[in-house]
Amino acid sequence: MNPHLQNILDIIARTDMSAEQKTELSKALKLVEHEITITEFKLDRTEKVKRTTAILLEETIEELEQKRKAIEETNLALQKSLEELKAAQDQLVQQEKLASLGQLTAGIAHEIKNPLNFVNNFSDVSLEMIDEVIEEVKRGWSKEVKERRREKEKERIEDGTQAQSAQSSVGNRVGEAERKSEGDEEKEVDRALVLEILDDIKTNLTKIHEHGSRADGIVKSMLMHSRGGTGSLEPTDLNGLVREYVNLSYHGMRAGKHPIDVDIELKLDESVGDVPLIAQDFSRVILNLCNNAFDAMGDSSKPKLTVRTLRDAEKITIEIEDNGPGIPDDIQDKILQPFFTTKKGTQGTGLGLSITHDIIKAHGGSLDVQSELGQTIFKINLNS
Repeated sequence: MNPHLQNILDIIARTDMSAEQKTELSKALKLVEHEITITEFKLDRTEKVKRTTAILLEETIEELEQKRKAIEETNLALQKSLEELKAAQDQLVQQEKLASLGQLTAGIAHEIKNPLNFVNNFSDVSLEMIDEVIEEVKRGWSKEVKERRREKEKERIEDGTQAQSAQSSVGNRVGEAERKSEGDEEKEVDRALVLEILDDIKTNLTKIHEHGSRADGIVKSMLMHSRGGTGSLEPTDLNGLVREYVNLSYHGMRAGKHPIDVDIELKLDESVGDVPLIAQDFSRVILNLCNNAFDAMGDSSKPKLTVRTLRDAEKITIEIEDNGPGIPDDIQDKILQPFFTTKKGTQGTGLGLSITHDIIKAHGGSLDVQSELGQTIFKINLNS
């Protein structure tokens, strides 16, 4: 028994209580002792649990710390992988841009060749006309010198022959007047010829300026296409941009490995006017969609590309339609995904339509695809 309880029992035994009271108190003390024993057991078990829990907690904390470090290392590895993936994606996007720019080169060369031929031809003709003007001016100057010499000679002769008759003097003056009249008419003819040649030179220089500006515009378009898309929205002649890049895409295709003859129909709504665009980005949209259309029509018997622009109260629509084989239903929802391509080997990166879609979304627009056997329409919707 607990020593303290035993002392209490001894004190009770020495008291004058009745035996019955002592028995009751003894039973109560034994019950108390039993409860104390149970409590001590529970406390001992609780202490053991505490010690065990402390050990487990310490082990758990250590394990969590190890896991935290492992997660940190994993996060660093993932961050590095993400940066490498972004760098690879940027490189692929740049390669896609360079590929499209390379495809443009032949078309641009063809487009530049025409105005440069005009410039060279008109320059050659103008140089010949300038030579003619110089000859006419020299010839006229030579005639004037000769006439002045003849007049001086006549004056000397007239000074030495003052005794001539009146009738002879009158005849001479009439003949001189006739010769002077003929000389004046010849001078007027010379002046008219010079003015006509100068007028032709002016026309040629106007044509040279016109075609030189055309060549300059083509080069600017090429440079604009090669720059990054960090520009701002500016009012842009949408029809002009569409016409320009459909033409460049066509000539690029014609100069490529698999040229085809395509009937191109432009149905451009003149009411479209200027539209806020990042022109250097949106030009890639037209170029990529036209390139895809030409690729799709490679096996068509009578390839035809139809490009439309439309304006209504709510939106501006650009439609690029081809009569190729169409897009299978099972891949229509995949063609706008990055890196998805139906081209074999390394012919395509799968980024063309993905970049196109991103550019359109950056302009606040949408890109819809409608395709069936023998017809595919890519429809771009922009806010009006």
